[in-house]
Amino acid sequence: MLFFFISAVRFDPTELDPVHLKTYWTTLIADINQKLQEAVPVRYPDQIYESMRYSVLAEGAKRASPVMCVAACELFGGNRLAAFPTACALEMVHAASLIHDDLPCMDDDPSRRGQPSNHTVYGDDLAILAGDALFPLGFQHIVANTPSSLVPEPRLLRVITEIARTVGSTGMAAGQFLDLEGGPDAIEFAQEKKFGEMSQCSAVCGGLLGGAEDDEVDRLRRYGRAVGVLYRVVDDILEDKMNVGDEDERKKKKGFSYVRVMGLRRLWRWQSSLEPKLSRNWMGLRSELKFQVVVSWKLRFLGAV
Repeated sequence: MLFFFISAVRFDPTELDPVHLKTYWTTLIADINQKLQEAVPVRYPDQIYESMRYSVLAEGAKRASPVMCVAACELFGGNRLAAFPTACALEMVHAASLIHDDLPCMDDDPSRRGQPSNHTVYGDDLAILAGDALFPLGFQHIVANTPSSLVPEPRLLRVITEIARTVGSTGMAAGQFLDLEGGPDAIEFAQEKKFGEMSQCSAVCGGLLGGAEDDEVDRLRRYGRAVGVLYRVVDDILEDKMNVGDEDERKKKKGFSYVRVMGLRRLWRWQSSLEPKLSRNWMGLRSELKFQVVVSWKLRFLGAV
């Protein structure tokens, strides 16, 4: 099981402790879940909204993207009320990408987080429509709900541009294409686009909303990308462990797997090399504000840490 904590805290770094971080994480997720409930109400046509809510409000969602967005905003002195609309939009975009990713024409995955995938429950047609609807709803939610008193319009336009670039033909869409069609040499680029881009976008959007300077945004960009790729590496390792001996299950997967392409031993070495990139990029982020960005990765394989 993977535990991923990223949180920004407003107290002296010497007071940091796992209990405080966990409290920050869980209370923030509760706030985000409530905001998402309000952001995606059931309207006509009911079936599309029910399909959208099924994925956006799914149990087991880690909310890593919205939490990173809010934490990055607070890291630079921003008010979390300024970040909540974008945080919700990022979760909508993430949910939409997962809906489409699971479709039979893509990765053909009948389950997600231990539950039936959206298309398994609602059919391919409604799943496609739900994903299509969530993307523009995210942009609409940002524009309609971000307080103008907290976020100047030019800054908000940069946030919207960042999200649009992330999900577009040079971002996650490119990653999905390469995941399905590219050769083994394309795996790192494919996964950086599919997972690194979303994590990078979440960190950058939060920083922009909080008033980060351009050099600080660049650090957040590198930091977020490293987090996203590392997350995927660990997820592939965990999935491989769960499917030991189940060759049929492995063959069903259409997309790339780091484990299948690189091998477990080589992948462990690469995963270890990614972690220093996180530290290098967050250590320089406004230490004078006495904010800390804390990332804790705990890997548990069959009870072993």
